Amino acid sequence: MTKVTMTVNGKSVSGEAEGRTLLSTFIRENLRLTGTHVGCDTAQCGACTVHVNGRSVKSCNMFAIEADGAEVKTIEGMANADGSLGTIQQAFQDHHGLQCGFCTPGMVMTAAALLKDNPKPTEHEVRAYLTGNLCRCTGYHNIVKAIMAASGQDVSAVAAE
Repeated sequence: MTKVTMTVNGKSVSGEAEGRTLLSTFIRENLRLTGTHVGCDTAQCGACTVHVNGRSVKSCNMFAIEADGAEVKTIEGMANADGSLGTIQQAFQDHHGLQCGFCTPGMVMTAAALLKDNPKPTEHEVRAYLTGNLCRCTGYHNIVKAIMAASGQDVSAVAAE
């Protein structure tokens, strides 16, 4: 076992992890932050997406010890300081960008990375950026609308695909 220390959602945390412990497992089991979902364990679905040192990563594809000393942000860190929904989360609610909710944490984290890099993406850019995230319920239309709305853009022209 190795001691792992990182800052998660602005708080310093430590725990013990085996070398093979995935970051997603460490977040969910050691830190009890269960908003990060694990859907495939093969980095295909994106449900486990978190930010490590400001970069979007699939936490099922990274070992916890690789995040030692890192700044990690999970879906729990996306809310406002008062606990209310953050801008992207609120847009997902307002534009029905979720159904079962399983993919939603990863979608929100991916959307945050996109909007950080590209504050006013086109609809095509949003769809292209989401290719690493799978949703089996929504057909992506409302997810795209939510991300466009979170960027402050008009969503009335978002095409249903």
